[in-house]
Amino acid sequence: MTFTDFNLEPGLLEGLQSMGFTDPTPIQQQAIPIILHNKDLIACAQTGTGKTAAYLLPVIHKIITKGHGSINTLIIVPTRELAIQIDEAIQAFTYFTPISAIAVYGGNDGILFEQEKRSFKEGVDIIVATPGRLLSHLTQGYVKFSTLQHLILDEADRMLDMGFNDDINRIISFLPVHRNTLMFSATMPPKIRTLAKKLLKDPEQINIALSKPAEGVMQAAYVLYDEQKIPLLKTLLNGKHIPTILIFSSTKEKVKQLERELIRLRYNASAIHSDLDQKQRNEVLRHFSNKELQVLVATDILSRGIDIDSIGLVINYDVPSDAEDYIHRVGRTARAESTGVAITFINPHDQHKFKKIEELIGNEVKKLPLPPELGPAPDYSPSNKNNRNFTSAGRNKRNFKRH
Repeated sequence: MTFTDFNLEPGLLEGLQSMGFTDPTPIQQQAIPIILHNKDLIACAQTGTGKTAAYLLPVIHKIITKGHGSINTLIIVPTRELAIQIDEAIQAFTYFTPISAIAVYGGNDGILFEQEKRSFKEGVDIIVATPGRLLSHLTQGYVKFSTLQHLILDEADRMLDMGFNDDINRIISFLPVHRNTLMFSATMPPKIRTLAKKLLKDPEQINIALSKPAEGVMQAAYVLYDEQKIPLLKTLLNGKHIPTILIFSSTKEKVKQLERELIRLRYNASAIHSDLDQKQRNEVLRHFSNKELQVLVATDILSRGIDIDSIGLVINYDVPSDAEDYIHRVGRTARAESTGVAITFINPHDQHKFKKIEELIGNEVKKLPLPPELGPAPDYSPSNKNNRNFTSAGRNKRNFKRH
């Protein structure tokens, strides 16, 4: 099957051809016909499967064929990074078409807010927005959604995890009742199904690879103490020719510390976190995307908001607190049917968290032995509740044997 089989508008097909897109992914094969037939849809597909194009292509086709120039589609996303990523995809897909779009997100200056305001007033075909920034415009009274045909919630599970449920409900109150509503999510917890029942009318459902990392990801883990993390990281990176490496840490403070340490060790590294303004964050991402930056260190803000192919290695410097976040972290590699490696560092305190991850993905992740020069490692005993209060600074020999 190819994209030509969908009978998409010629200018849209030309854009796809110029990007080298020929064969649709499974989520695209299933979702595009449903959306073209104006049916509501709830789709569950892991990151990296092509779900952005799965909803953008049919929506753009419908806008071109039925008229444009007023607000037709609203896409709500959890983070500014994802808003920018989707806006860039729209610009690429619509290069040979008259479609207009704008990304609306916080963290930028007043000039951009005024530009967003002008777009709302003058009319734009597609709006990609974060909830808070969109509400800032909605409450001022000049945003009119009377012509809206499509509401799309992307990364819906992430938005609810981030506490946007009330904001989403407020936004919905401004929208017309008669619309085509599409919900895309990487996971399908009960709260998502509750929201779907409220917003969607007789929806079609698609489930692809629910809660599983991409098949091309080779997963492995090291059980270690905190003070062994930097030496192991140095061992893993030394002498390796990996163009792009993405390292996730649990907090902004840890990300900053890890960035300083990597630079001290003379790695070409930079960090992205909430203390950077949007211009700085975009610049870091641009360097990483262009392979001018080898190592990017980030919190989970990037786990669903970065769309860069060929990331060869993802390192979970800390085990994510939410087992679902592991799926999204390791999903940054092995995108678009490529292959990649995801390695997790597990200290004694995080062993119970990693056990939950293994239960979620339905597989045990291989535990690799530490290099002998790094010293003994702790036992891996995730069922031991004592691990939860264990810190590497004071290794409790009564609870853990060295081997």
